[in-house]
Amino acid sequence: MMTAALVLGGAGLVLGAGLAFVAVKIAVPPDERVAAVRERLPGANCGACGFPGCDGLAAALVKGEAKPDSCTAGGPATAAAVAEVLGLEAVAGERMVVAVHCVGTNQAARRSYEYLGIADCRAAAIMPGGGPRACSYGCVGLGTCVRACPFDALAMDDEAGLPVVDREKCTGCGICTQECPKNIMALVPASQPTLVCCRNLDKGPQVRKACSAGCIACGLCVRSCPQKTISLVNNVACIDPAGCDGCGTCVEKCPTKCIVFTHNVPIVQAV
Repeated sequence: MMTAALVLGGAGLVLGAGLAFVAVKIAVPPDERVAAVRERLPGANCGACGFPGCDGLAAALVKGEAKPDSCTAGGPATAAAVAEVLGLEAVAGERMVVAVHCVGTNQAARRSYEYLGIADCRAAAIMPGGGPRACSYGCVGLGTCVRACPFDALAMDDEAGLPVVDREKCTGCGICTQECPKNIMALVPASQPTLVCCRNLDKGPQVRKACSAGCIACGLCVRSCPQKTISLVNNVACIDPAGCDGCGTCVEKCPTKCIVFTHNVPIVQAV
């Protein structure tokens, strides 16, 4: 018995040593660029890039499975730093921030009923009419986007019932846009001077019944824009940011005041 135990033990030691030797020989040394790229990422681990945190993105970047500008939270500065580590050409891109495309405040938007369910916009949005507010396209107002933001760039204005964006803190990660069931949270270029804060696709009279601040597709902004950068698409005014010079004519002419200067967004008004 003792002999057999010694033989088996010796064989185990020999095999273990052999496996350790082979493991060392065939081991692939870690790519030092992964650590270097990881140091350039913001470390928020928000997952907006589609990879499991910053570590996952760093590995993907080194493997060529992601682009240097994949980290929306880091913005152009991070993209340039990552590109430098990888020996790639820096990606020039404009900083994006989120904007609330709704001015349907508690004062402006009519309520169809009182909602007493789970305090979550997605839960309320599956209720009749798409939520308690008469406008089925507008903000539900329960703050799901605020709770989802990993950068504390959103807060609820309780009086207005709408989320407020801190443009300085917003990284443009887009997480809130994925959480909003009404798609009123959308990324826009930080330099965009004006914004149409409404997504209601109904015709003017129907919009008026639901919200006094919604776009009624009157066309005044289209006709008055000196740059001809505004058009009506599905009963909603749309501004081409590439041609807008921020003159403010559309803001002045809009009868419901749903077109605002971007630096004033979000705007709280009782109509």
